[in-house]
Amino acid sequence: MNRIRRGAAALLLAATLPLPLAAAGTAVAAPAPPAAHTTSPTAPDTHTRLELPRPTGPYAVGRDTLPLTDTHRKDPWVPSAGPRELMASMYYPARPGTGGARSPYMSTEEARLLLEGTRRTDALPPEQLAATRTHARSGARAIGGKHPLVGVVEKGDDIGTTFRGGRTLTCVACDTVGQAPEKTQRKLMAKVATGRAADISFVIDTLTAAPDRHHVPAWRHSAMIDPKRIGTAGHSIGGNSAASAMAADHRIRAGVNMDGTFFAPVPRSGLDGRPFLMLGGLNGHAPGDEDTSWLRDWRRLDGWKRWLTVRDAGHFTFIDLPVLGEQLGVTDPNAPLSGKRSGEITRDYVTAFFDQQLRGIPRPLLDGPSAANPEAVFQKP
Repeated sequence: MNRIRRGAAALLLAATLPLPLAAAGTAVAAPAPPAAHTTSPTAPDTHTRLELPRPTGPYAVGRDTLPLTDTHRKDPWVPSAGPRELMASMYYPARPGTGGARSPYMSTEEARLLLEGTRRTDALPPEQLAATRTHARSGARAIGGKHPLVGVVEKGDDIGTTFRGGRTLTCVACDTVGQAPEKTQRKLMAKVATGRAADISFVIDTLTAAPDRHHVPAWRHSAMIDPKRIGTAGHSIGGNSAASAMAADHRIRAGVNMDGTFFAPVPRSGLDGRPFLMLGGLNGHAPGDEDTSWLRDWRRLDGWKRWLTVRDAGHFTFIDLPVLGEQLGVTDPNAPLSGKRSGEITRDYVTAFFDQQLRGIPRPLLDGPSAANPEAVFQKP
């Protein structure tokens, strides 16, 4: 989702990880996924320079990174480490031609941990992934005005987080969940989701705090944020975290779960009528599939809602892996949707959702099946 669509002017908040695999993302804890079955007609070209899709909107994109510390909470996975530390990345609409060099996608150490966590060490060297650049530029001049804030919670805690100075924190939560007995893993995953929800609320608190003589804004462009138009979206356990954040924080007006099990359920009372989008793979998150949490929580959603499943999609369809893998000739036979279409479908529906729910722009794409996206199936259980 490394794009700002034409006409859109929104801030993207990436809490905890600068850029896992979705241009803006928060880290999430989860057991390491099963090894993907990949095919490559030839050995991956280690000289290929990976490229993320260019933004399609009228603005340039700026990026700032903010190390934040929640002094009111200990780290839930390593209490002895002291207060909860986060790294937030802010992506904002900026004036073309301003700012410095294109910002890095991730550090080499983050890339190494990501490839190990997703069991793709044979796909490419970490240095090659780390050499990828976003289309955001540090120090770019903001366009001004008030804009929605969207927090993106990414499946990335199976990698590390590099802070300023080169310090990289690894995923203790992943190890904790992975080493636990199977019967307790679901409870631990629910803890991950609610913990990420608390992270999101803390970052919103920090970014929207009113400046006064005793308080300097945490972000230099905090005046751009419209506190009445805040949304959140996430992939995998990050999608569950998005729902948990909405349940706990009424400032969040809309949310998206991309292919994530609801380990922490949506409250029986719903989300007070706030809109929610469920976007997943057809084999896994359709009605009647093994993950029954989607049907359970679909019934609990009490506002505008959509349940879309995508044909030929897999768990990683909704992040940047297919987009980058396609450039290396690496594919997953269990998820044959092309990287190009994976990126387009994710961008189109998530952007349409936030355009409609946070910017008040009607998006007919959300009303039903579309000839432009025949892979997307609207579920109505």
